[in-house]
Amino acid sequence: MVSLSVSSLNSGSNGNCYYISNGQEAILVDVGLSCKETERRMKQVGLSMQSVKAILITHEHSDHIKGLELLSRKYQLPVYITAATLANCRFTIDPSRVRDFAPFETFRIGAFEVLPFPKQHDAADPYSFTVSCEGVSIGVFTDIGIPCENLIDQFRQCHAAFLETNYDTDMLENGRYPIHLKRRIRSGKGHLSNAQALEVFLNYRPSFMTHLFLSHLSQDNNNPALVQELFTRHSAGTDIIVASRHEPTAVYTISLPVNKTGTAHPPVRKRTFVYQASLF
Repeated sequence: MVSLSVSSLNSGSNGNCYYISNGQEAILVDVGLSCKETERRMKQVGLSMQSVKAILITHEHSDHIKGLELLSRKYQLPVYITAATLANCRFTIDPSRVRDFAPFETFRIGAFEVLPFPKQHDAADPYSFTVSCEGVSIGVFTDIGIPCENLIDQFRQCHAAFLETNYDTDMLENGRYPIHLKRRIRSGKGHLSNAQALEVFLNYRPSFMTHLFLSHLSQDNNNPALVQELFTRHSAGTDIIVASRHEPTAVYTISLPVNKTGTAHPPVRKRTFVYQASLF
């Protein structure tokens, strides 16, 4: 039975990087840490860059691409990134390593299947990804302005997900941020609040979801203990992990659930995408 190993190497406005492996091959989703720091954090939790076969990029904001240029060059890794996102980066990547993709068109990286879909965020051409291998699906759903139908559809199919819980509404409202930044965060093209993410979890969590990683927490407008308690109260058997902005999580094993007969029980997949145009 296949199992996937996952870890958040860092999650927050100071850098985002998520690791997914099937034991032989691995993928990084975003590299918002420096090359050196990415290597250090992987080593810290017993992971090796030698198994990484590709990098997926969600959008061009610096906390998602800081280490991309050097890391991809050093390890000669293909980079899956749209033309619009690449055009808005402040560096170039050897064209031989660039792989474009299209919305809702699954592509393969070794044994992995990757499904990209557009999201609402204030970037040139932002995407989320669901990464699957032999029936086990992991979602990376951060930097999302609103919980759109495509997010909900994919969340329903994940055994584990990195879901944005960026801010507590009261902390943002009463905090030190200027009004224009507060408006940007809650604009529908900014970030998901704890309440919005909890609504997704409560209403659309599949019965087979074993792990939820609360991700991209604001340093000023959220509190790890607060959001951990909020989701744990409603976890109903799903392990709740806060993805830190200071250190990697442990490496978690995600497997297909086993039904009463002792056989693996993959989810029934029904995809009903609603196409969303790029924001710009």
